[in-house]
Amino acid sequence: MKQGTKIITLDNGYHLWTHTDGGDSKIHLLALHGGPGGNHEYWENFHDELKKQGLDVQVHYYDQLGSWYSDQPDYSDPKIADKYLTYDYFLDEVEEVRQKLGIDHFYLIGQSWGGALTMLYALKYGAHLKGAIISSMVDNIDEYLEHQDAIRDEALAPADAQFMRDCEKNGDWHNERYQELVEVLNRGYVDRKQPPAISHLVDTMAVPVYNAFQGDNEFVVTGKLKEWDIRDQIHKITVPTLLTFGEHETMPLKSAQRMAQVIPNSRLVTTPNGGHHHMIDNAPVYFKHLADYLRDVESGNFKK
Repeated sequence: MKQGTKIITLDNGYHLWTHTDGGDSKIHLLALHGGPGGNHEYWENFHDELKKQGLDVQVHYYDQLGSWYSDQPDYSDPKIADKYLTYDYFLDEVEEVRQKLGIDHFYLIGQSWGGALTMLYALKYGAHLKGAIISSMVDNIDEYLEHQDAIRDEALAPADAQFMRDCEKNGDWHNERYQELVEVLNRGYVDRKQPPAISHLVDTMAVPVYNAFQGDNEFVVTGKLKEWDIRDQIHKITVPTLLTFGEHETMPLKSAQRMAQVIPNSRLVTTPNGGHHHMIDNAPVYFKHLADYLRDVESGNFKK
């Protein structure tokens, strides 16, 4: 497959921006961004970083419907929102992208929300996969929310933590002090390195998509992700699976450890000084873990 940017037309008529780095490698990695409503940007260096690790990998990534360079439906129309702001839509979008890019027997990596889609894809379409990489995502939302309470109590003064809870109870999302405290937590647990390379003069988040699934910020869930719980299904993921988490995560490591015990063919690795975006916070460790996993699967030597 040729490298570079390709706009694909979905069967529903919408257009997605896709990009491929790397030329003729037989190892294909399809990358799913988080959010929901984020974008592709933290995948842009994956080909180069894996090359540094001695691996030539074709890396494919795209902006999901509603995000950044791809078409953005009018989600204010209830019929459009009901049709496209669903788990099933975004899951089947992954499969359609795979088909239209012409790849098979590939690796799927997903970060955060993308990790949820990776789990669902492995369950429904696992026959197409060589392996799955779940980056910074757990299999249920209840344990995530418990961890958010612990994070606040660890990082904030008691009065500030209670102030956040009061704002959330009252729906006071735009309170200036509340948003400042959200940023304190972001710097501690999401983007610890605060990389300038992905800063923009405008907001790149697809806010309607993010609000529909997550809510106002990473530390509260008021949208459809409140329903997220596939604890009773992940034992059916049989492909070689890498679970990769930062050691200063928004996601609970206890849940990751449990998942590694339940998914039969899985391995858990953690990144020191890494937050939710640990591929940026501590790239050398993250990419060594990823390269080791790919080598082991390719050579038939993958073990927990």
